[in-house]
Amino acid sequence: MDEKERSKGWVKWPQQGESMLSRNTRLLLVGLLALLFAAPALGMPGGPPWKNGDSLVVESGCSCHGDGVPSTEVVVSISGVPRSYTLDETYTFTVTLQHASNAEGGFMIWDYNMGTLTPGEGSAVIPDEPGAIGQNAVGNNWVFTWTAPSEDVGVVPFQLVGNAVNGNGNFDAGDAWNILSFSISEPGSTTNEGAEEEAVRTISVGDYDSLFVADVDPAVAEAERQEKIADQFFEEGNIYYYATFCILLVAAVIQGEFYQRKFGGGHEHLDKSLAIPQGIRRGALSAGLLVLFAYLMDNDFDWQVRLTVGMCTLWAMYGVYRTVAQARAEPQAKDLV
Repeated sequence: MDEKERSKGWVKWPQQGESMLSRNTRLLLVGLLALLFAAPALGMPGGPPWKNGDSLVVESGCSCHGDGVPSTEVVVSISGVPRSYTLDETYTFTVTLQHASNAEGGFMIWDYNMGTLTPGEGSAVIPDEPGAIGQNAVGNNWVFTWTAPSEDVGVVPFQLVGNAVNGNGNFDAGDAWNILSFSISEPGSTTNEGAEEEAVRTISVGDYDSLFVADVDPAVAEAERQEKIADQFFEEGNIYYYATFCILLVAAVIQGEFYQRKFGGGHEHLDKSLAIPQGIRRGALSAGLLVLFAYLMDNDFDWQVRLTVGMCTLWAMYGVYRTVAQARAEPQAKDLV
């Protein structure tokens, strides 16, 4: 097509910077949507995490469940544990949980990488620490193996945490967990005195009396049930409220960009003498919010706080994009007066 045809308006060539702006717009929208879908994930994290803030879950437990402290109402047991290990010997361990009302849950165990833990059915290695294993499905009675070290490394310590959940799909006070610390002695340090003594043992932690719950007043039980329903409604209502707010915010940004590009002639021109200081201010704000968001994600803050700061961060980044877009826009007649 020659210059004469193009001059008649048969072909609309993209203005300078238009492809770059389109790509930036797509990246911005993808980032907004990614954070939007992270809202329920932040509110309901899945799987056994390796860390809880700066602490290891297998050593200090998890604040997501129960009241954030160990509960003696959960009896965590492990059977098949030898008193002292034999070099390169493989032992079969079974972990079980007992609770008055919560029949299933999850677990995590670690031997500080002194031996080799091999997961069985219903369990898997922890991605952040392949030497530890935990459940990959809610259940009970997990069977797995432990292979003793090939040389005498002394006493082998173990950390075991078990979590009995109430099955409502939330991480609340209805869940309860407990921690069991135990060890296996070095080879030759124990002896079996008599044929009747078992070579392996079962180790437990928790209050067995708490498994037998006495009858309670029906009125009190109903009041507690209603309180749990109200708490659940409040928690889930927060998730849907914040998710809906994010959807409306993202939709407003998309709608504004669409109408401005299609009917408003694109972004209004902003002189570089104004765009540069504005871009610096908005860029500094974006960087500060990004650092704050990273800090919140790395520490034990509520997902609502993380989501709010994350959305503010993206909003500030969108402001930087708008400044760049306006600085690159072609000046109109009114801008030259």
